Amino acid sequence: MQKTTSELDSSWTVACLCAQWCVVCRQYQAAFTALGAEFAPAQWRWLDIEDEEDLVGDLEIETFPTLLIAQGEQVRFYGPLLPQIGVLQRLLHSLAADTTAPAEVEADISALLQRIRAQQADT
Repeated sequence: MQKTTSELDSSWTVACLCAQWCVVCRQYQAAFTALGAEFAPAQWRWLDIEDEEDLVGDLEIETFPTLLIAQGEQVRFYGPLLPQIGVLQRLLHSLAADTTAPAEVEADISALLQRIRAQQADT
């Protein structure tokens, strides 16, 4: 049985790493924001890698949009994703239903998650 969006609690973080100069990102942003309301109370962040370069750090983003999805301290998904909101919606349902342990991720991705979560705690 597929979990409902209400089962994505506040321990989930969904961050989209994009750039204002990216036409695809600008087109994707409104749908991303709207989907965030559907998946409340998960924490949703739109990160412009240039405006928030202190937060992003030295992480190289090569493909836009790139998504970071975490449950608590565990990164569940990191990578580029087709800029189609249905793809993200299906991925979130899949991750919510998957109880297997997430794979290890690179230290810089885990560090980005920690910085995002720390910033969320401050707001």
